[in-house]
Amino acid sequence: MISLEDKKLAQQLLQHSTELKSDENIMIQLVGLNGIGLVRALVDAVRAIGAHPFVKIEDSETNRILLERGDATFWEHQATVDQLPLMKQMDAFIGIRAAENIYENSSVSSEANSAYSKNFLKPVHFKQRVDHTRWVVLRYPSAAFAMNAKMTTSDFYQFYYDACLLNYGKLENAMKPLEALLRKTDTINLKGVGTDIEFSVKDQNWIPCFGKRNIPDGELFSSPIIDSVNGEISYAPSVYQGKPFEFVKLKVKDGVVVDFDSSNNDALKEILDTDEGSRRFGEFSFGLNPVIKNPMYDILFDEKIYGSNHLTLGKDYEIASNGNSSNIHWDLVCIGADVYLDDDLVRKGRLFVKDELKGLNPDRLLD
Repeated sequence: MISLEDKKLAQQLLQHSTELKSDENIMIQLVGLNGIGLVRALVDAVRAIGAHPFVKIEDSETNRILLERGDATFWEHQATVDQLPLMKQMDAFIGIRAAENIYENSSVSSEANSAYSKNFLKPVHFKQRVDHTRWVVLRYPSAAFAMNAKMTTSDFYQFYYDACLLNYGKLENAMKPLEALLRKTDTINLKGVGTDIEFSVKDQNWIPCFGKRNIPDGELFSSPIIDSVNGEISYAPSVYQGKPFEFVKLKVKDGVVVDFDSSNNDALKEILDTDEGSRRFGEFSFGLNPVIKNPMYDILFDEKIYGSNHLTLGKDYEIASNGNSSNIHWDLVCIGADVYLDDDLVRKGRLFVKDELKGLNPDRLLD
């Protein structure tokens, strides 16, 4: 049985996010066995369009074993024999992350994660999928997901579909004044509890996100001038490579992390030492989804929290590049800092205060 909500979500993913057309190829990847209903809805809708679905269903526990047992040679072979040739034939990609245990990969060593990232994730996804397909990635709800969000299961499912099926046309229009302002901005300063950090975005490209690449969506991103970041920043709880962090604090000088603290410093040091680019920043973004209020240990939701920003360690995106290359891309979220653009206060805490930007506040987006 396919739920009405999954049918609506499938239509949004195909019509709005990937804009799939007849005779095109689309890969539908399900990681974790929980989201099979959405896969069925997608396959049915793809065939109705006259396009060609290529379905890959992966078990998250099996993936963990592969990560633990894999090495550089193994992952290079996996990429060149299977995934990369297939991905090169895809016009579109939908990735459904439906694992129920966000800590499944917590036992995987940093060396194993690095081998996977460098020899499989980077060539197949960062290079081919991101740069050459119309792609979208999303989570799928579960009771475990609800527990991480500290919500009842029924409330979480309602929240999930509200966040995913937001009126993205309205959000797109509300973003335009902020995008225009940012394109004229030189310096951004974030000030809050444990945060006072400044960097330049002069002449950088800005990308508004309204349901095309992530679901749920709602962000406006660019990248900082690579050596311009200075100060300190405190982040909300996060999970990266299956390892939980209750907090992360970074001290930055001339674009490089020079000191840090967290609830798991050994794991943080391993991540920061991945390569030269992992101590630098590849993205800066505003979170703008009015439905998403609190962190829930899932970056596809947490990076969209309204009144938040993420200053991302690692690789940049080619579409808004600053030249940082890395095998990591860790979206760490800072919630509720005051935001100054060229010393002008534009957001106080979590709410925009400039008249032309108030359309991005939740009371306006959800009315």
